[in-house]
Amino acid sequence: MTSASSSPSSRPPHWAATTLRRLAEAAMALSLLGMVLAVFFNVVLRYFFNTGLAISEELSRLLFVWLVCIGAVLAMAEGKHLGFDMVTSRLRGRAAAACRWLTRALIAVALYHLVTGSWQQVLAGMDSRSPVMNYPLALAAAGTLVMGACMAALLAVDCAQALRRGEAPEEQA
Repeated sequence: MTSASSSPSSRPPHWAATTLRRLAEAAMALSLLGMVLAVFFNVVLRYFFNTGLAISEELSRLLFVWLVCIGAVLAMAEGKHLGFDMVTSRLRGRAAAACRWLTRALIAVALYHLVTGSWQQVLAGMDSRSPVMNYPLALAAAGTLVMGACMAALLAVDCAQALRRGEAPEEQA
């Protein structure tokens, strides 16, 4: 199984891409650390002192949402999302190119729905607050909005690179 929309490049990544990847990995590490500490302290307080942190669950959930969203963007950037290529791996030439462009188009449609739906959730969550931490619920919905926008940008880069390689979508007609 491979990703249909990614193609490994033989040249090293641009310094900006490397910096963004490292920032994303650092954000994921900080999210995971925050989750672990919140849950650990909550467990210790409950076990030893028969009390707990009220914010532990909300903080962990918010950090988990962002961790998953950032991880999904990194997986797409590295071509590590699961893909079903039993049929497409056997195709060559125009048929293979047509399937790759069809895949890109379907991904674009899915990302359009993800981004528009996430935007609606952000707008709806602007006036709603979390019960314990009192943060706007739009902050959680913003994770999927950022994820969708970043994935759309990665898809656009993939399409541009495919066109530069000479994989024009109109050749398949």
